Parts: sequence; C-alpha cells; structure tokens
Amino acid sequence: MSQAIRFHRHGGPEVLQLEQVLIGNPGPGEVLLQHAAIGINFIDTYQRSGLYPVPLPSGLGSEAAGTVLAVGEGVSHVAVGDRVAYAGGPLGAYSSQRLIPAAVLVKLPDSISYEVAACIMLQGMTVEYLIRRTFAVQPGMTVLWHAAAGGVGQIAVQWLASMGVRVIGTVGSAAKGELARQLGCAHVINYNQEDVVARVREITGGQGVPVVYDSVGKSTFEMSLNSLAPRGTFVSFGNASGAVPAFEPLLLSQKGSLFFTRPKLGDYVASRSELEASAQALFERLASGAIRVQPSARYALADAAQAHRDLESRRTTGSLILLP
Repeated sequence: MSQAIRFHRHGGPEVLQLEQVLIGNPGPGEVLLQHAAIGINFIDTYQRSGLYPVPLPSGLGSEAAGTVLAVGEGVSHVAVGDRVAYAGGPLGAYSSQRLIPAAVLVKLPDSISYEVAACIMLQGMTVEYLIRRTFAVQPGMTVLWHAAAGGVGQIAVQWLASMGVRVIGTVGSAAKGELARQLGCAHVINYNQEDVVARVREITGGQGVPVVYDSVGKSTFEMSLNSLAPRGTFVSFGNASGAVPAFEPLLLSQKGSLFFTRPKLGDYVASRSELEASAQALFERLASGAIRVQPSARYALADAAQAHRDLESRRTTGSLILLP
C-alpha cells in the first residue's frame, strides 16, 4: 500500500485528498520506487484546478527522488537500491511509493541529496533547455527574467550569472529583490513600484533585450513584448497570474519582427539521450557550485493542500517539497 494525494474533481486546494492506494509489482519497463522527497511545481496547481485538465480521478505531481525497490522485465539502466530522481512521466509523484516507467529515471550522484534533487530536477532541467536550447543565451548578453526569486528563477539567475550573462530580474517585493541580487541579478525591478519597460530600456540604452523569459503570464505579457529588442524572442513558459491573452500574429511584426514560443520540458527530454544530457548539464552546474539550491519550505505529504495555497499566494520564494 502507498499513501497518495489524489483528486476526484478539479478545483481549489481543498480537492486534494490523502488516500491509501494499492500498488502491485512492476511490469515490463517499470520500477517500484520509494519516494524520499517530492517536488511541488506550479504546473501541479494548473492540473489540479483544471487549467490543464487531466482525466479524473487522478494523482498529482511529476517530480521526486527516492530509492529503487524493485525493477520489472527489461529494465537495465537502474537497479534495486539505486538512488534516482525524475521529472516527468505519469502523474503520481505525491505519494510514498509508486510504479513508474524506468525511462524517466536518472541516477542521482551521491553528492546530491534527495531533498535537493526534488527541488532541482524539473526546475533545473527547465532552465537548462530554456537558456541553452529554446534560446541559446551567450556570455555578455542581457536577458529579462520575470519572477527572479521564484523556484525556476533562482536557478536561472545563478546559472546565467555563472555564464557571464547580465540578468535583469523582476520581483514583487523588496525582500524578493534583495534575494535576486544575492543570487546574481545585475539589475532588479520591483514591478509593483516601477515601470518595467522604462527601466529595461534605460538599462539597455534604449535597445531592449534579445530574450524575455516569462512564467508569470497574463500580468506581464505586455511588458514582456515591449521590453524586447527587434527580432527578440518571447519565451512564455508559465501562467502564474493567469493565461496569456490571445493575440494576433501581426502584433509580433508591429513590435519588431519578434519571435514567440511556448515550450515545455517534455519536448526537450523526449529521448533518453536528451534526458541524460539535460540532467548531466544540471548536475555539473551543481557540482561546480555555480548553482546552490535548498528547499525553502517542507510539508508533510498530508499537507499538500496547504502547500498549494502557499504557492498560489505568490508569497513563497524558492522551491517547496513534500516529505512522505
């Protein structure tokens, strides 16, 4: 038996329930995994609320770290007793144990704790593909990153700063601004007190930035567009304030022949080689000390609903985890 968070209807955090779930032995290509730490991500709230509808009833969560308890037929790259982590695969990470396709698992170096892994896999590999493959950021560039003190933002700021990139980070409070500076932001803009576009233009000598990374969505859409240099790239990868409004493609032309993309991690780690390469790049940054991550808050598995409330309030910074 496993304890698992499940929901039978879409809605607010109150729909999340702790249930006892019967799990069997791993089938071909599967692994039975004992979770040690579980990552909480904004996409979990979208799936719970119905913004990203999922078939019901459903488990929740797509990131965790733990120990392999048993392997099914045909599994060769992990073995019983291995420390592993994952970001992806079927929903169900909010659980004490689960069956999961072995294909999504990567071995975890001994130097990385389960808690750090649960904070870093989805967010860290997201940063990897965003800054290396969605738009290949180069040393010396200036980029705009919204929510610089959030979980993804904290990793991104550190990674980019270590590359010699000048990061302009937006935040919603003075405390978050100070954190963003400590992480490596060259410039911090409080969007509740300052005109973001005007400040970006001032910082860049009127040019704008070649790329904007925006996980906030509705409330930052216009400022993101208006902060870009001609032929700049708008990378939209989240909806923390609501979905990006519909717009006519002609707007991109009018703003300077801009590019707009809405990527997701799954399409960038679709093959085993891509998954391994993304995880390895992340682990190397951790090993070098370029990125330092610790969970900012820990919750019991039974308190998943409260964790969602805290996350959606946008009062949290950094990464949140569940401990089964």
